[in-house]
Amino acid sequence: MTVGLEHFLILSAILFSIGLYGALAKRNAVVILMSIEIMLNAVNIAMVAFSRYGHLITGQVFAIFIMVVAAAEAAVGLAIIIAIYRSRETVDVEKFDLMKW
Repeated sequence: MTVGLEHFLILSAILFSIGLYGALAKRNAVVILMSIEIMLNAVNIAMVAFSRYGHLITGQVFAIFIMVVAAAEAAVGLAIIIAIYRSRETVDVEKFDLMKW
């Protein structure tokens, strides 16, 4: 049995679902950022799989752009979380009330 496009898409869907659950259900800001990274990696798997089985290079190019955006998101997100932790001493997203009136 060979690994086909369906297998990669199923893996991508499972990873995306796990990331979506983590982003919506968890309260820790670091866990939410890691869940978003999992979702971006799931999209990367789908893009590379479509590129491989569709014989196009565009999926791989998009995957590289997604990795760049994920790295920037991780750097900026962690910097924001560290800044909020220094002022509030918590990473619980329900206690982030800086923008409330």
